[in-house]
Formats: sequence, structure tokens, C-alpha cells
Amino acid sequence: MPPGTYVLILYVPYDIQLKIGGLGMRSFERGYYAYVGSALSGLGGRIAHHLRKEKTTHWHIDYLTMRAAVVDLVVAESSTRRECDVAKELGKSLQGVRGFGSGDCRCTCHLFYSPSYHELLERVVKAFKSCGLKPIKKIPPNR
Repeated sequence: MPPGTYVLILYVPYDIQLKIGGLGMRSFERGYYAYVGSALSGLGGRIAHHLRKEKTTHWHIDYLTMRAAVVDLVVAESSTRRECDVAKELGKSLQGVRGFGSGDCRCTCHLFYSPSYHELLERVVKAFKSCGLKPIKKIPPNR
């Protein structure tokens, strides 16, 4: 797959607390989460890593994907890093998990919550379009 920006949509089936690397303990309510990332070396390898249950933890999202189900995926091709633009758009309308996924930038976070799948997906697609990106919805393969 080419380089670009992606959003993993995850489902957490019940309230949980997880230790997220250097962030420490974080609470996750039952519901849906959108994680914004980018992969300038190619989307395929990065997304495959996120979809594996057993993996070395490199990023904050790795801790969550080991416990939550990835239920959807939205990608957009881009040769430049656009994840912060998409995260800022999502932050205008969704509750974020402070510090999650934003250790290498100035964003408040790159993980956003909604109790509604449809609302979350709609806001993700809108955020991509607001940033001038063409979103492509993909259903991740069964893990």
C-alpha cells in the first residue's frame, strides 16, 4: 500500500483500565474509538502491525489493540504526514484521550471517543475531507 494517513476504529465492549506505556493507567469507556496515525513508508505494514493481537508494543495504540477489536479502517493516500491535521479536526467535535498517540507532536491526542459507531465514522470521514484528503473506507480482515 502507498504512504498515507489512517484511522483505526476500535470497539471496547466494556469499561476497562489499561496501562499504556509511559502514559500510565488510562480508563476506556465502553464504546468506539478512532485512532489517527500515518505511515509514510507505506500503510500496509503499519496497519498489519496494528491488526495483530500478539506484537511488540511500539506505540500507545498497540496496548489498546491487544484488548479492543478493530472494526473499521479509513485510509487516505498522502506523501506528507497529515495525521495531526485529521486529529485536530476530530478534536473539534469528539472527546479525546489526553496524551494518547501524540508523544511525537504538539497535538493534545490522536485517540477519540464516541458511544456511537455511526457518529464516529461520519466525523472521521468529514475530518479527512476537511483536510483535503480522499477517505477510503476499508474493512480490516479478520484477525
